[in-house]
Amino acid sequence: MIVGVLKESFPETRVSLIAEGAAQLTKKNITVWIEKGAGESAYCSDDDYASVGAEIKSAEEIAKHADVVLSIHAPSISLRKEMVLIGMYQARFQTERIQQWCSQGVVVYSMDLLPRTTRAQSMDILSSQANIAGYKAVLVAANHYGRYFPMFMTAAGSIAPAKVLILGAGVAGLQGIATAKRLGSVVEVFDTRPAVKEEVQSLGAKFIEIPGAADASSAGGYAVEQSDEYKRNQQQKIAESIAKADIVITTAQIPGKKAPILVTEEMLKAMRKGSVVVDLAASTGGNTPFTKDREVVEVFGVRIVGDSNLPATLPSDASKLYGKNILNFLQLITSKEGQLITDSQDELVIGSRAKA
Repeated sequence: MIVGVLKESFPETRVSLIAEGAAQLTKKNITVWIEKGAGESAYCSDDDYASVGAEIKSAEEIAKHADVVLSIHAPSISLRKEMVLIGMYQARFQTERIQQWCSQGVVVYSMDLLPRTTRAQSMDILSSQANIAGYKAVLVAANHYGRYFPMFMTAAGSIAPAKVLILGAGVAGLQGIATAKRLGSVVEVFDTRPAVKEEVQSLGAKFIEIPGAADASSAGGYAVEQSDEYKRNQQQKIAESIAKADIVITTAQIPGKKAPILVTEEMLKAMRKGSVVVDLAASTGGNTPFTKDREVVEVFGVRIVGDSNLPATLPSDASKLYGKNILNFLQLITSKEGQLITDSQDELVIGSRAKA
């Protein structure tokens, strides 16, 4: 079996598999082909790959002969029947592209479809990358914020700590809490799932409770649609907290749908000049009406940072974690002899397969 790893297009800096991961495959007698320069932006050179037994090939060679092709985003190579693609293809949103691939006979595993169960945690790319996004979101906010994060008491006077509001206590939100607390800020958190209250409080943040939330236990860590009454109560509570916040980090997304607007125009008008919103839901429309993906906009004196690809700002660690997730998934579709299993009935494999 040949596993090919493609180089991602700019501005993506991650790679599907670093040399450390390639070594694990070559030890199982799996041939690994790496597109020339694929790991450079993640600080993994062609020599690093070659040293563990991987071969450096062109994209054309990988397209013609590889059984399994790894690419984080949609590849630009020519696809062929029975080729296996594994990546993060946004299958719920890019339905036309998925239909086209499937009509060509390509087997597509879109890892964002992976059932988010306990057994799947070791291959859950959304969680591993969201952890990085939550950490980096706070650092980005601190960089854009024109004041201190921690409290300072000096001979020249005292500086109050920044007030951070995090909307959504999933993987990204929890890492955001931990990072914001390390920087010395005061943190409040809102989430529609009452079950996360203990986790939030264990990290030293205040949990904002709103009664009457719809059950989100089966949504795999995503937000779910709420009743109109709940939405009204939600907006009122969030508005009160946003008016006092210096930094707002939003993370709410709903599978297959546009991200919900949590921070309205009126809320932004109520924020202090110089405040910052970092919107991690930018790729699906954003949690504010003004969010633009991969852009920074200023509205009513508030800076809104839309960035759906923060993990790519830490390419080495992000690639290492992503690659480990992919290796764990590959175990489900390869035999002990290193051969591809084309008819796996594993629920995680079936759940991850994109269909037309």
